[in-house]
Amino acid sequence: MGSSKIQHKWNMADTVSVVRMTASLFLIFIPLSSIWFLIIYTFAGLTDVLDGWLARKTGRASEFGARLDSIADLLFYSVLLIRLFPVLYQRLPGKIWYVVSGIVLVRLAAYATAAVKYHRFASLHTWLNKLTGAAVFLLPYVLFGSFFVAYSWAVCMLAFVASVEELAIHLLRTDYFANQKSIIHKK
Repeated sequence: MGSSKIQHKWNMADTVSVVRMTASLFLIFIPLSSIWFLIIYTFAGLTDVLDGWLARKTGRASEFGARLDSIADLLFYSVLLIRLFPVLYQRLPGKIWYVVSGIVLVRLAAYATAAVKYHRFASLHTWLNKLTGAAVFLLPYVLFGSFFVAYSWAVCMLAFVASVEELAIHLLRTDYFANQKSIIHKK
């Protein structure tokens, strides 16, 4: 009478993901111009790299861990958006917001496609998504620099291509594989 599903055992990688969630929540209350914001922000970013590495290194990579990582990422970037949006809105040209809206629509289409096709929330760990994440991660460090607007345009273009690739992967694949590296990379 055993269950056909394997029980997930909590591990260090899961704990690191939860630490990222906690650090993300702290960022809500710390002034954006504070050195503490950048310190905690950097720490939270490092945990994003650490949790996946730990899971693979210890042989504890799991579907649960991948989902927890995606939720932690979503929380981290949501807090980042909440904190940065007022400054971004002031500093960036109006045209860029049309591009951002397009990115969001494509990303939502990818999530909706995955939800219908795989009956689950599905966010892929592609190289372009990781590169986009790194580029977005650097925004607070360049926020007050003279090349911030040009950098933001480059991030938008990268995010758009990454979003289109994820949508295409979901449309073309018959099964879900979170660690699909690119549209041309097979599992």
